[in-house]
Amino acid sequence: MVAIDPTLLPTFLAVRDAGRISAAAKIVHLSQPAVTAQIRKLEEALGVALFVRSARGVAPTRAGERLAAYARSVQRTLDEAAAAVRAGEEPLGALSLTASTTIAAHVLPPVLAKFRAAHPAIPLRLEVANTEEVLAAVKSGRVPLGLVEGHSRAAGVHLEPYVDDALVPVIGRTAPFRIRKVRDLAGVPILWREPGSGTRAILERALRTAGIRKKPLAIDLELASTEAILGAAVAGLGIAFVSRWSIQPHLVAGGVHLVPGLDFSVRRTFSWAIPAGGLQGTESRFYTFANGNPPVIS
Repeated sequence: MVAIDPTLLPTFLAVRDAGRISAAAKIVHLSQPAVTAQIRKLEEALGVALFVRSARGVAPTRAGERLAAYARSVQRTLDEAAAAVRAGEEPLGALSLTASTTIAAHVLPPVLAKFRAAHPAIPLRLEVANTEEVLAAVKSGRVPLGLVEGHSRAAGVHLEPYVDDALVPVIGRTAPFRIRKVRDLAGVPILWREPGSGTRAILERALRTAGIRKKPLAIDLELASTEAILGAAVAGLGIAFVSRWSIQPHLVAGGVHLVPGLDFSVRRTFSWAIPAGGLQGTESRFYTFANGNPPVIS
């Protein structure tokens, strides 16, 4: 029987999510050597490598990904236990949330429906904004809990991974251009979200990393919602990079299609935005419930 020290798991998850020892050290408030020592201790206990090291950081091995799933399950169980202990003492009030556009439209609704079924008398309020606005609302305390896309850390707000996502490239059926390789993206109009959008931030970073684009071009378009971007893609105005959570109905309708043969998708994580003081009351109960009942792409 392998004995896993559960106190090492938060550090392990921080390294897995941040992709760098230095970034994880800031998250868990430890020195880099201390983080490295904890990961080494966990690997020695399990007898397997949990990360592959490179000049660009660390990436989880298959064993590391399997452990991450169990580690998150352990954390959810502890959160549920804490909520259950407090349940008899803490009456539930209204649930107030803020989320970025894609999450509000495609990720939260089924979770909110299940929560409402379990707690039918609780009023629900969901505020929709872009990622920067969500983070500002949570940091200021105006809204007690948020969900965002595209960020791994934010000053004054604790970010915790919730569900994975990927931005996938789509074009309209009648688009007047053809894209066969990644380098073709250099001359094709891209349909961008507005500044402050988490989707835009992570796409800009991915394109720069791939050496394709350093910044948007004059031929590009900027639109303030996913639906507007998909409408522009259907009209043949450019290529869109949209969440796999939002694209399925549009693929079925036939107005857009995935770019055939283009090996360029952008992985990201939708994350909880939690105030520095933590969660209380109804928001704490919903957070625990949502982690135990994550949404599934249909």
